[in-house]
Amino acid sequence: MIGIMLAALSGLVWGVGDFAGGKASQRVDSKTVVVLSKAASIPLLLLFLVLMPVDPHPGALGWGAAAGALGMVGMMVFYRAMAGGAMTIVAPVSAVTTALLPLAAGLLSGERPGALALAGAGCAIAAIALVSLVPGGDSDADGAGRVSARLLGMALGAGVAFGLFFICLSAASDAAGGDAGMWPVLGAQLTAVVLGAPLLLRGRGAARPSGAPLRWLLAAGMLDMSANALYVLAVQRGDLSIIAPVASLYPVSTVLLAMLVDRERLRPVQLAGLGLAATALVLVAS
Repeated sequence: MIGIMLAALSGLVWGVGDFAGGKASQRVDSKTVVVLSKAASIPLLLLFLVLMPVDPHPGALGWGAAAGALGMVGMMVFYRAMAGGAMTIVAPVSAVTTALLPLAAGLLSGERPGALALAGAGCAIAAIALVSLVPGGDSDADGAGRVSARLLGMALGAGVAFGLFFICLSAASDAAGGDAGMWPVLGAQLTAVVLGAPLLLRGRGAARPSGAPLRWLLAAGMLDMSANALYVLAVQRGDLSIIAPVASLYPVSTVLLAMLVDRERLRPVQLAGLGLAATALVLVAS
């Protein structure tokens, strides 16, 4: 039960972090937001390492580094796909792929959650798809309204990268014998910063964050890193096939914040998604 609670909390925090990152990206280049937010979160992560002391494990650091690299690749591909238009396709396809991959990996590795938990995972994946449906253009769709194979491939690619991110963080805990502490998160954050630094150097002319955008950027970094930490703790206490779909419900809190803060209207399909998300949590908790 504690693993499910930590997974749900990680999804909540990830969603709030995504909202903060989105607000920062309205005034600052998205790549700058991603890289600087991850760098800014490292001091808080070091505090977590002190408060939750666990001996470093090479396997945990290695799998964490792999997760960080995949996360950065996923973000770059996702942003590029979103810029191509047809957001109504890109967002749900990538989000559902993110949740499906660790679900399949967990089942293939021998996990056997109960029928209710599996039903809850299925509801979570359906909820992610519905909540992620957002109004968007179709600049990369043909005249018949069909999305191009290139754009669909990018959406799938981003989802695969994010799904592997979840799997790698789970593998990091397994490599350390079940308790890797925060070392996988450190490996992920440092790798993401190292890979992202050249992007910042290349874009020297980009606007430097200050004022409100800087505050949103810092909040996004702290929240994203904290969500990673909560997820690592969750997969140490539950099955990957259930923990990952629950943690992937992060679009729910992003959408709710957009409604409360930006006064965006929820469409009926998104309301249905929120209902399914609540159903999913009840089922997996049972």
